[in-house]
This record gives sequence, C-alpha cells and structure tokens, in this order.
Amino acid sequence: MDPYMNPYGSPGEPDMTEFSETMGEPLAEGVTIATEEQMVEAMRTVFDPEIPVNIYDLGLIYTCDITADGTVSVEMSLTAPGCPVAGEMPGMVASALAPLEGTGEVTVKIVWDPAWSPDLMSEDAKLALGMF
Repeated sequence: MDPYMNPYGSPGEPDMTEFSETMGEPLAEGVTIATEEQMVEAMRTVFDPEIPVNIYDLGLIYTCDITADGTVSVEMSLTAPGCPVAGEMPGMVASALAPLEGTGEVTVKIVWDPAWSPDLMSEDAKLALGMF
C-alpha cells in the first residue's frame, strides 16, 4: 500500500496506521522488571488533549506486554482515525513508560483493529464523561 494512501482519509494524507515510537535502552542483566500495575499507573498519566480522561481508562490501550529483559510493547488505538494528536500519542505513552524503573526499550504502536468504541471505557471514565 502506498504510504500516502490513507485508508482513513484522503489521498496524499499520511497513513494513520504507521504511527509508532520507540524509546529507552535495554536493561542491564539482573534488573527487576516493572510490574503491570506500575505500567498501568504510568499510562494513566497520559491524557488525550481533547478528553479529560486518561488514555488507559478511555480503553485506548489494547495490550501492554513486558518481557523478562524489560522490553515493553504497547498496542493502542485512538478514539477516531483523524485524531489531531495521532502522531504524538505513541511518543506521549513511550515517554510515560520509558523512565519507569524496570523498563527497557519501549515501543508503542497505534493499531486500528479492533476499532475503539465507548464500550472499552472503564466505568470511572464513563462516569467522568457523564455517560451513565
């Protein structure tokens, strides 16, 4: 596929499926890796600039895996393919995770399958947005 044939926009716009960011350095051998709870709390510090709820509770984080050597892989989505911060969001998430003690190299990638829906939001997020 042509990288400038955006399946979610017009020809000539960048392909929204290609946004990713990698930060951090491999961990030294023997370093204790971060826990899932620590990573979730770090991701809860990242907010979509247009929505006053963190990206984790919005349900934008689909996977967050850490290997025995501290390498972190995150797959996330956005509330809409045309999100104006699409290119920045992976970097925002990687910037929240990379300094966390016990994480090595962090890669964050935007995915579009499955498509995000409000059903993925936590009850706290729905309450904050008045969706009950």
